[in-house]
Amino acid sequence: MAANLLAAGYPLTVHNRSRQAEEALAAAGATRAASPAEVAANAEILCLCVTDGAAAEDVLFGDGGAAGRLRAGALVIDFSTIEPAQAQELHRRLQAMGIGCLDAPVTGGTEGAKAGTLSVLVGGAVESVDRARPLLQAVGTTVTHFGPIGSGQQVKAVNQILVAGSYAAVAEAMALGQRLGLPMEAVVAALRPGGAGSWALDNRSLGMLEGRFPLGFKLALHRKDLGIALGAAAAQDLQLPISEKVAAMEDCLIEAGFGEEDLSALVRWFTP
Repeated sequence: MAANLLAAGYPLTVHNRSRQAEEALAAAGATRAASPAEVAANAEILCLCVTDGAAAEDVLFGDGGAAGRLRAGALVIDFSTIEPAQAQELHRRLQAMGIGCLDAPVTGGTEGAKAGTLSVLVGGAVESVDRARPLLQAVGTTVTHFGPIGSGQQVKAVNQILVAGSYAAVAEAMALGQRLGLPMEAVVAALRPGGAGSWALDNRSLGMLEGRFPLGFKLALHRKDLGIALGAAAAQDLQLPISEKVAAMEDCLIEAGFGEEDLSALVRWFTP
């Protein structure tokens, strides 16, 4: 995502907790900063994309955090996936400092991030969305504003439920086909154009069959996101039995040490 901002001509200052991740960006023209606060010192727009709500709060308000160095009138765009209530609380604190905020979680995996084809799910004030839109369009081909702060995170929760079901269904189908001794590459090719077609079938089924899991989205991160979705459903007195089952499968795989693998490692659950 940062590389695509550079390619679009944005002057970019970067900081990452794993500092080696900055090196390729610096070689492409980005300026490296020693801390989030140093990034923020001259920033009109600050973007962050971190693991969870605690990390987002730390980047903004922890030691060396960015918020204290941002000028009034700056805009924070949080591409992280966090709980809607956390997004609203960060916005409240930033707004009190005269700083705008958007929650803008993305979907499309590492493939979409590299290609600049992510779908960006945006919550926040209309004027902030309008200000940020050219930048958002540098990282995603689809930018959709859903409403006030937190609504982007709510849509991401819906997305992760769909992801859970589609990946788990592909994993089940691959496991059954293999147990039946079917020619699975031919099976996948035959089923792709029909009603069973999906992104997961197109892009992850062969890896599942071969026992390789190229990293697009970590299983442990999806489990975190699924927890957000299940919490949102519980608050609405809505049971999600498919998502609950996938969450339990993911818990087993994380306990077995596979949490850092791609979500397609769900197929491991069917390995005797």
